[in-house]
Amino acid sequence: MCGRYMSATPVDLLTSHFAAAPGDTEGLQPRFNVAPTCVVPVVVARDRSRTVEAMRWGLVPSWAPDPGIGTKMINARLETLAERPAFRVPLARRRCIVPADGYYEWAPGDARRPHLIRAEAGGPLAFAGLWEAWHGGPTGVLLSCTIVTTASAGPVAWLHHRMPVVLPPTAWSDWLDTDATDGPAAHALLRAVPATSLFAVQVGTRVNDVRNEGPDLAEAVDPAATEEQLRLPF
Repeated sequence: MCGRYMSATPVDLLTSHFAAAPGDTEGLQPRFNVAPTCVVPVVVARDRSRTVEAMRWGLVPSWAPDPGIGTKMINARLETLAERPAFRVPLARRRCIVPADGYYEWAPGDARRPHLIRAEAGGPLAFAGLWEAWHGGPTGVLLSCTIVTTASAGPVAWLHHRMPVVLPPTAWSDWLDTDATDGPAAHALLRAVPATSLFAVQVGTRVNDVRNEGPDLAEAVDPAATEEQLRLPF
């Protein structure tokens, strides 16, 4: 799964990387410890033009009685996208890309040893995502998103049995264009995307606490030093 990730690339660089224009980006800021309910940048297609928008991480279906359900929908399993009521319509009509500079997973076992997984080629990863608009509450409309996950593969699979679906640049247009690509075709597209070369580095345990922020969270550490960190209180 993807329960924590890094989104540190500024909006102006994201718009350049994804050939998009800035949309409503209020509330966006570089984050090295993105947690559920954080406001994050999302790439969407409107009238065949890409824009970067601010959305809350954790999809809130349009029919939900309140936005609290979003904390349980930060991820959407690729295998059941077309079956789950919360994801079926967004798969057909509201698809997006969630940019990430990497995501965190914790090594199996009792000790909480965090690792940051990034692209070997560098640059932002393009997570396949879905978005939704929920009407209600003090803000009127809440835009939210979820990250599509699949079975883990490659050199990072030992960390967790699930991983985000990473879209190569050749798939961005087809995934975002809901007029040209319907739900079944989009589902098939995700099942066929080639694996992205990823690598993992162990990072410090400060990332374990969602209240901690800053570029130091992404710095690789000596495993021996981490053993010492694990014995210290947060």
